[in-house]
Amino acid sequence: MSDVQQRIDDLVKNNRVMLFMKGSAQFPMCGFSGRAVQILKACGATDLKTFNVLDDAEVRQGIKDYANWPTIPQLYIKGEFIGGSDIMMEMYESGELQQVLSAS
Repeated sequence: MSDVQQRIDDLVKNNRVMLFMKGSAQFPMCGFSGRAVQILKACGATDLKTFNVLDDAEVRQGIKDYANWPTIPQLYIKGEFIGGSDIMMEMYESGELQQVLSAS
């Protein structure tokens, strides 16, 4: 595993709710990242950790390889890849995301 893949793996496994996004939760730098944060806040996620991929080009590319998923944002809950903002919205609307977040 490369250094960047190891860094990503550590972030994913050491944070219960991990969102790789453009910008920060306080200042999203794209609409999809902003929507992802709003969805998580609406679900009551209090332990959300974010990583701004615009600050680290290696992680920006590496996260796409890590999950074999071409777009950002990317959400991980308890080390498991959930998806991007469209999947998050579908899961939120069906109530599935709230269930995943509330499961201990």
